[in-house]
Amino acid sequence: MVTEKFRRQLRQEAEKWWQEGWIDASLYQRLFERYQLDEIEASASNRFVTILLSLGGILLGLGVITFVAANWQEWPREFRVFLLMGLFVGVNAAGFYLWRRPASSRGLQRLGHGLLLTGALILGANMALMSQMFHQSGAVYELYFVWGLGVTAMAYSLRLVSLGVLAWILLFISYWVWWFSASFTQGATWIELVMNEMALIASLVFIPLAYWCRSRLLFCLGGIAFATCFVFGIRPLSLWNNPDAGWLVAIAFTLPAALLWAYNLDVWRFSRTSGSRVASPVPVAIDPFQSIARSLAVWFFSFVFYVFAFHWFWSDSLYRSTSDRWNWQPWYHLDVILFMALTVLGWLRLSYQLRSLTVFQEKSVNTGAIAVFTILTAAIFFWHMSVQPLPIMAPFLLNLMLFLLAIALIRDGLALGNRRTFWGGMSLLVLSIISRMLEYDTDLPLKAFVFVLCGVGVIAAGLYFERNLKPSRSVLPANSSPESMP
Repeated sequence: MVTEKFRRQLRQEAEKWWQEGWIDASLYQRLFERYQLDEIEASASNRFVTILLSLGGILLGLGVITFVAANWQEWPREFRVFLLMGLFVGVNAAGFYLWRRPASSRGLQRLGHGLLLTGALILGANMALMSQMFHQSGAVYELYFVWGLGVTAMAYSLRLVSLGVLAWILLFISYWVWWFSASFTQGATWIELVMNEMALIASLVFIPLAYWCRSRLLFCLGGIAFATCFVFGIRPLSLWNNPDAGWLVAIAFTLPAALLWAYNLDVWRFSRTSGSRVASPVPVAIDPFQSIARSLAVWFFSFVFYVFAFHWFWSDSLYRSTSDRWNWQPWYHLDVILFMALTVLGWLRLSYQLRSLTVFQEKSVNTGAIAVFTILTAAIFFWHMSVQPLPIMAPFLLNLMLFLLAIALIRDGLALGNRRTFWGGMSLLVLSIISRMLEYDTDLPLKAFVFVLCGVGVIAAGLYFERNLKPSRSVLPANSSPESMP
């Protein structure tokens, strides 16, 4: 897919080539027609108008909700029900009609898009007011959850990324409201059972939606929802001092990264030739979202290494288990069992890469490095909780892995000419150094020296990176390949 950045750069280069006589007017015109270079400014203006209409639709919906709330008690129940249903159906019908207009009527399409967003907001208001009228009480997170499912159905039927993002926000709000208000009982009601499996639900909802809408944003949001809900669903810090739960804590802090790194849509397809595909030394196809999943895996490990690199996590009994006896209940952790099976299947597919690894790789953050990080991190957590406490060795090893990961990202950024990877590694390295200086009791002159040293190092590294950035092999700027990201 040709990006707008590429088209802008191509237009600038094409104008220079034409002025310098490298191409003639006919080739210049064919380039303009092939890549629609004369519509770049119009596309930017259309996006700006879309944003304004979406914002206007949201404000319009909020205004209608406020007006109805101000006169709500004065109207009879039948009129209120008719008003709510008529408003919801009318706004969505008008939005759908305008959204389905021909491509030449882009203004009407954007207006319809804004009305559909307004209809999604009206859906939540209708649910809340209907439950109030008929005296149906419930928790707030139940309303957000059902509202999110309704918007998800709209996103699937209309194939709109904006509705998918709104559904992700609503379901995420529902989960966090429940998590902070829950009594940590193991599934007393159906909604608690659903919330306990939110990592699985988020994966089943947003990953297929990302493929259906062809949206990298939705896939990234789905991966974030899976990783965070999986970790917080297990609540590993509440099991920190329970020796029987060491293996579950190790899974909580390693499985999301391992599964995201091994993710490939072709892994979950079973056919007669699936066995030969796994054994094949060359992958059959690359998933279009695999690079995003692997980037999320790298940054998940970065977060875990940075947080648990602080020594006070390991020195004192800061978190205690909720009970002296802990019983494993498979039905309560169904997502753990399923994701473990998918992780094993994915890494079996990657096993050919581990067998063919050499000492020098093009990328430092590769399958072998992630495998070592996964095994070592799981071993540290399990050994600390179930075998013997590691108050000194655990933070040392996590700090070591944190620095190695930062250096590997910097090296990959330099080797591949990827600015995001390079500056991500630099930020992680500087943050690690500053955190260690602030964590331990050091003199102010030493801290000042470290800050100055980090500043000089960042400036020097940035200048070195820009000076030694590898030029593109092609004359025209090209899109970054998925493999250029960790």
